[in-house]
Amino acid sequence: MAYDALLLVSFGGPEHPDDVLPFLANVTRGRNVPPERLAEVAEHYEHFGGVSPINQQCRDLLAALRSGSDVPVYWGNRNWHPMLADTVAQMRDDGVRRALAFVTSAYGGYSSCRQYLEDIAAARAAVGPDAPVIEKLRHFHDHPGFVEPHADAVRQARATLPPGGDVRLVFTAHSIPASMAASAGPSGGLYEKQLHETAGLVASLGAPELPWDLVWQSRSGPPHVPWLEPDINDHLRAVAEKGVTGVVVSPIGFVSDHLEVIWDLDNEAADTARQLGMAYARAGTPGTDPRFVAMVHDLVSEQVNAGTLPVRDTCQAGCCLGGRS
Repeated sequence: MAYDALLLVSFGGPEHPDDVLPFLANVTRGRNVPPERLAEVAEHYEHFGGVSPINQQCRDLLAALRSGSDVPVYWGNRNWHPMLADTVAQMRDDGVRRALAFVTSAYGGYSSCRQYLEDIAAARAAVGPDAPVIEKLRHFHDHPGFVEPHADAVRQARATLPPGGDVRLVFTAHSIPASMAASAGPSGGLYEKQLHETAGLVASLGAPELPWDLVWQSRSGPPHVPWLEPDINDHLRAVAEKGVTGVVVSPIGFVSDHLEVIWDLDNEAADTARQLGMAYARAGTPGTDPRFVAMVHDLVSEQVNAGTLPVRDTCQAGCCLGGRS
């Protein structure tokens, strides 16, 4: 089937100190997050001048995608400008009738997949009956264009640690409520399953000699609600007690080094490691690695040729809705 545009869809982030609280209000709308928790998260942004790196990273990816695309490439965000509905309106005005959407999340689950489908549907509804048809590209957690840059980054980070010692490879991803994890995918558990698959692939390519673990970061929400554990900091303390002297931390849950990676790993987790006397190296993310950019075009070709190539990850009507919160 023919498509006349590609749409990059991402989370969004503030680009000025005055943007921070309105942005966080967008992120947490309807979730009854207490003001003190928003103030705590806002303080993280203050360390970076109130600017999240994610929007510039999207601009860089947008430029890379445009350089290799035969159709116009647009960009819209879930939570901050350019807002998705505004972008869809621009697409309509430009005469776009059918587009494919690449979402900067590799995995299945409510917040990582289904919510983006809802965002796209809401944006189209806001634009009206002339809005272009937009189809989301599939999950890409096991695609070589995602796995290989992560593996190379692990290899490079490993090389920065002192020789010798007991070193572990620690993969991280964004924690989510346990109920959301349980309902992810048609049969449940898809978010964790895909992350374990990615971790195994990256480990086998990047550091096959190291034992590895998958842990979680960036938890939010009230303490009484169960979320995926262990947290990266708790895990570092646990392995230190077992004699681990160094860790390579790979944020496979992310496609670029946005604020949660920089704050939670380069600040909080790195500080925990220092307190433990543990050598610490954080691996990078794909960003605009040419293999990652080529992967996006590969996913587009796969969708365009859906009649001859197997297209996975077609969502059922109620997929991933059980853990919405």
